[in-house]
Amino acid sequence: MAQRQNQTASAKYSCSICLDLLKDPVTIPCGHSYCMNCIKSHWDGEDQRKIHSCPKCRKEFIPRPVLEKNIMLADLVEDLKKTGLQAAPADHCYAGPKDVACDVCTGRKMKAVKSCLVCMASYCQNHLQPHYESPTFKKHNLVEASTKLLQNICSRHDEVMKIFCRTDQQCICYLCTMDEHKGHETVPAAAERAEKQKELQESRQQIHQRIQDQEKDVKLLQQEVEAINVSADKAVEDSEKIFTDLIRLLQKRSSDVKQQIRSQQETEVSRVKDVQEKLEQEITELKRKDAELEQLSHTEDHNQFLLNYPSLPALSESTHSSSINIRPLRHFEDVAAAVSELRDIMQDVLRDSWRNIELKVTKSRDEFLKYSQKVTLDPNTAHRKLFLSDGNRKVTSKLPSSSVLRYHFSDPDRFTDYNQVLSRESLTGHCYWEVERRGGRVAVAVSYKNISREGRSDKCAFGFNNKSWSLYCNRNIYTFHHNNIETPVSVSSRLGVYLDHKAGILSFYSVSETMTLLHRVQTRFTQPLHAGIWLFNQGTIGLNMNRNPFCNLP
Repeated sequence: MAQRQNQTASAKYSCSICLDLLKDPVTIPCGHSYCMNCIKSHWDGEDQRKIHSCPKCRKEFIPRPVLEKNIMLADLVEDLKKTGLQAAPADHCYAGPKDVACDVCTGRKMKAVKSCLVCMASYCQNHLQPHYESPTFKKHNLVEASTKLLQNICSRHDEVMKIFCRTDQQCICYLCTMDEHKGHETVPAAAERAEKQKELQESRQQIHQRIQDQEKDVKLLQQEVEAINVSADKAVEDSEKIFTDLIRLLQKRSSDVKQQIRSQQETEVSRVKDVQEKLEQEITELKRKDAELEQLSHTEDHNQFLLNYPSLPALSESTHSSSINIRPLRHFEDVAAAVSELRDIMQDVLRDSWRNIELKVTKSRDEFLKYSQKVTLDPNTAHRKLFLSDGNRKVTSKLPSSSVLRYHFSDPDRFTDYNQVLSRESLTGHCYWEVERRGGRVAVAVSYKNISREGRSDKCAFGFNNKSWSLYCNRNIYTFHHNNIETPVSVSSRLGVYLDHKAGILSFYSVSETMTLLHRVQTRFTQPLHAGIWLFNQGTIGLNMNRNPFCNLP
């Protein structure tokens, strides 16, 4: 019980800076108490800011408070000391393997709080007191505790280095100025530090200014992203509403045409059935008369035959046969033709309108060039029949007569069977590059680096597996391939490839001042990509990201 009370009292009357019992206790305006030297040292470090604070509650004081000894608290601490109460250092006050240890402590060493550049020693809070109290140490230079004090000692003369040699740009001691640094431009290290400190401050100001400028740019870019997103969302919403209205209109017109056709169908069928019914009645009447005539024709008594014959009514002419006009199964062909004509007109309108929409949505080439990525081809991956030139930015499948085949066929990164090559650079983030082909069947691709290289299976061919995406160009036939799925596209000899790796977007463009989207892929890329080229026969393909015309291909 007594030990617990002693621990409580120890914590209550200890300085929160040195963790020892209060020595010359002072109470600052916020009510917290400290050793006079502890709080002075703490506030000395804050003098440059001209704002002084309480280490415990962080309350700030302007100007620096005048310290007066708290006599009552000092007497109380003295009385407690007489009873044998001492503040036991907490475990965290002792020096660990990574801490600076006090050079004076014996046994288990305490953490050093300051190092003296004159004494060349480090001191804990207790052993540092003479430097605050004794006039002898007043001019000593105290710094934060450091393990690098020995670096301030000249290895040649074993003296403290207080001089800086500007000629050799190094710290030296006063004896060095008399031998190997004699005649050199030297200044006190403190003076050099002051000059360098000014340069440092200027550099920091430039850095801070650049940080502020770039933070403003980041905010502007973020605002632009938000504006793009809002504009795109509104455009999608508006276009969906317009297309929905258009679909409704077409559905209504389709329903109207259907209703008109059905109504006309009903009218025509009713008319035909009315005529049909009357004809059927005439047929019945004619059959009856035919039966009477047949019966008369079989009368054996000549007198009866002649007697009954004049009483037969004359055969009347049909009132319908001459007015019936049969149109063989072409009653509504004109309607179908009119609807077909409407479809063709709408297709033309939609095609022309789509071009206008594309022009509004499509970016200019200059906008893509902001993401230009220098792409060079890796000779270590090139098939032995491919020849790289122009700084590995042009590839041809026909080796010049003067060239020497310089590839090592056994290179494990080389494509062994397909005339393919990958870029040296891996592609992540926003990337854009351009290619131009001259003749032959070629393919422009992107691929993961771990695509298979050996053999003639689909695992090695660009676009025929799930590790690569490729645009194939064969005369006037162009197709996009991924995972052995083919999609036809239209293209030109100049291609632009845009990659947004994070967003999973891969786009191929026909290059002009206004870019035309050829094919777009939305997926999830799991690895960095590499640009790829596949030449099927004699041909050349070059890579360029300049604003000027492309590589001068042969």
